[in-house]
Amino acid sequence: MISNRPAARVVCMDGEGRVLLLHWRDPVSGVVFWEPPGGGIDGGETPLEAARRELYEETGLPGDAVADTWVPVERDYHWLGVHYVKVEPFYLARFAGIPDVRPVTLTGEEQDTYLGHGWFTPAELGALTEPVEPPTLTEVIALLGQV
Repeated sequence: MISNRPAARVVCMDGEGRVLLLHWRDPVSGVVFWEPPGGGIDGGETPLEAARRELYEETGLPGDAVADTWVPVERDYHWLGVHYVKVEPFYLARFAGIPDVRPVTLTGEEQDTYLGHGWFTPAELGALTEPVEPPTLTEVIALLGQV
């Protein structure tokens, strides 16, 4: 099954230029990976509203930190046995210092698959032993820095 369910993600940069990634484990495939916060766009929501809501729910960080600055990112990945092929807007949020990350409202599915989070420099992303989604994240970060 292939899905193109709309979603939005947020590239969060801390005061030291590091990027926030969430750590997940897909119980169907067993794949463990890192990706920026974000998720599905609910009916009646704009992509920006979804990005702000998802950021708050998954990290506890204020949604209003998400700027209306984004780049389209092609996605092709598997999650819980579903193959997703779509283009997602990736928004930018900047924070002073290193903000405290604490999920506020994880769904049951997210609670069962969430492994934690980390802050990484763009150079450190390439050294992670587990995959980073999307694989083009360093390019996405560079593009967001230019818009």
